[in-house]
Amino acid sequence: MPTRDLHPTIHIPGTTTHTIAPRAGRASREGTLRYLKAGTGTPLVLLHTVRTQAEHFRLLIPLIADRYTVYALDLPGMGYSEIVPGASYDEPAMRAGVKRLLTELDLHDVTLVGESMGAVLALTTAADMPERVRRVVSVNTYDFRGGIARSSLLARVVVSGVLAPGVGPVIAGVEPKPALTKILQGGLGDKSALREDYLDELLQVGGRPGYPTVARAVYQALPSLIAARSRYHDVKAPIHLVYGEKDWSRPSDREANKKLLPTADFTQVPGAGHFIALERPDVLADLLNAVA
Repeated sequence: MPTRDLHPTIHIPGTTTHTIAPRAGRASREGTLRYLKAGTGTPLVLLHTVRTQAEHFRLLIPLIADRYTVYALDLPGMGYSEIVPGASYDEPAMRAGVKRLLTELDLHDVTLVGESMGAVLALTTAADMPERVRRVVSVNTYDFRGGIARSSLLARVVVSGVLAPGVGPVIAGVEPKPALTKILQGGLGDKSALREDYLDELLQVGGRPGYPTVARAVYQALPSLIAARSRYHDVKAPIHLVYGEKDWSRPSDREANKKLLPTADFTQVPGAGHFIALERPDVLADLLNAVA
């Protein structure tokens, strides 16, 4: 059952909270999905990063809600979406959750905006649903070896421990605030962009029953996110690749995607890290509002 005893500690002005129930008669392990909605205009779907949730876009949503109807999804098992025992968190399973949002709400002419893991899902969902997707903005695509372990030495140690056989589930269930702070700050050019109330919100979600299993499975899913690059060439919609200058990806990773998607627009944000929605939401808003 969906979690009912926890509520977000952050409210984004102008947003309302909604859920999508599992489809009746489905044998697959679907859970209830939670999403935020705001604004008016053509639909725009926001897909968050590894270890975050819809509130990741708290600063971006108010900047684009005058031009778009914004839907910010908690990916399956993350944020306040339902944790289903035994569910998969590989890329195809997470993509299925995004496709549920588009189909259950019958969204068309959609702009898909994803950051990190969400960027991969934006591209693969667009490949699967060309009739519904108008444009893709892929921010710091998380499709390279190492992933979050490139954040810092601490991140490498923690992620290696989480992935280790035997002790991995135990380590995944221990998330000291100083450690999470250090790891997430490793994805920022401006360390002050990680606000205390947002960190506390992430820690609350991390305390949900079953969430350590989800977190470990998401880290384990990196190979499936890398493999998903094979789907990028199937995207028919216009694509804009956005990278922070200090993103975890290397220049060679970015060049590989530019070569794979030769018609895509490309923007590099000076000084920014992996979490551009936290430190430079204005850049994303300007880019999106210019083509609304």
